[in-house]
Amino acid sequence: MIALSCGSAFADSLPPDPARQGELVRLVRQDCGSCHGMRLLGGLGPALTPEALKDKSADALISTILHGRPGTPMPPWKDFLSESEASWIVDNLKKGFPNAR
Repeated sequence: MIALSCGSAFADSLPPDPARQGELVRLVRQDCGSCHGMRLLGGLGPALTPEALKDKSADALISTILHGRPGTPMPPWKDFLSESEASWIVDNLKKGFPNAR
């Protein structure tokens, strides 16, 4: 198992290639942003800023992305994202998510 920079137990492969990274940035900014705010400062869903996520474990955040949160509007994304892609998203959210290219 290869560990990505966030140190997640879920990280089982190399980070996404640059083209996929661009797709993931757009996905987070557009799809996630529709609930978490277009600037990820919160809305229907909580803020996804480094400050808001600093005390959250990477594994818990990856699990939330992949499996959603039952009883809330947070859907599972496991049909659209691999574990390593979710790990890449979490790592970047914790650093300050890049703008869409």
